[in-house]
Amino acid sequence: MKAMVLPEIVSLDEVDTPLQLVDLPIPEPKPDEVLIKVTACGVCHTELDEIEGRTAPPRLPIVLGHEAVGRIEKLGSGVTQPEIGQRVGVGWIYSSDGGPRENLSPHFRATGRDANGGYAEYLTVRARYSHPIPDAFTDEQAAPLLCAGSIGYRALRLTNLADGERLGLTGFGGSAHLVLQLAHHLYPASSVYVFARDQRARAFARELGAVWVGDTVEPAPELLHAIIDTTPAWKPVVEAMHNLHPGGRLVVNAIRKEDADKDYLLNLNYHEHLWMEKEIKSVANITRQDIADFLLLAAEMRITPEIETYPLEDANRALMELKHGSIKGAKVLVMP
Repeated sequence: MKAMVLPEIVSLDEVDTPLQLVDLPIPEPKPDEVLIKVTACGVCHTELDEIEGRTAPPRLPIVLGHEAVGRIEKLGSGVTQPEIGQRVGVGWIYSSDGGPRENLSPHFRATGRDANGGYAEYLTVRARYSHPIPDAFTDEQAAPLLCAGSIGYRALRLTNLADGERLGLTGFGGSAHLVLQLAHHLYPASSVYVFARDQRARAFARELGAVWVGDTVEPAPELLHAIIDTTPAWKPVVEAMHNLHPGGRLVVNAIRKEDADKDYLLNLNYHEHLWMEKEIKSVANITRQDIADFLLLAAEMRITPEIETYPLEDANRALMELKHGSIKGAKVLVMP
């Protein structure tokens, strides 16, 4: 099978082709696993964190990718569901202990980091961590729902937002553009404010119904009851705290933060940014139930992912555009 493999940790400021196109044997599903013939796989910022070593795979080489969609090709022993031919998706959670807090478990294993992922024509996964894909979505549309959408859903729930309260989104890429649509559905009386550096992203946020759009450092016209940060940087954290209402909560939806602007934390002032019972909460991984619940909700509300597709062999180009370019929606690899 064709696969894009990460052979070593590199800096994407120095290397623009971190992945290699190789031929690998088609994997055999172990007991309780399924073999999936992949048709599409989303490109996520977490892949940049893996490539550059912020959340390094425990072994190399590794096949990246954790927003994979395809059809069941083969069942391992003991598997009765899903059935051969069924369309399924795989998210960041490859396996865990199955408990309600499995995202925090020491047994958590990530797709495309701790086990080979979806930048390939085939992948295997524990059967219970493969998810039926609703008919409302094409394979390419479904791919970003498996992480960008599902983790955005978890982040939105963690805000504890009440309908009518004001929500901020800082950073407006693959996850935030889905969260904005989700917020409109779940909290119809709430206004959404978007902070983004890129003009294209700001225009897209307006198209999707943001009541106010500004740069990361611009103050919102009103204090916000909750803000979700989806950026790899520190400046948005500090500026978000400045825009929070007393008792408000910032949810940081990023598996890692980069160090490039870490000095910006020196601008943090206790009285201005942290006092008045403001909170900061991180999002850690995801559960099987998060993905299952979100896929059903996304189909019910007919959420519309904005996608840009690339052939598998152009994975490096997609990653470099994600690292350095402007973003509108999500990037998705399509298998040959």
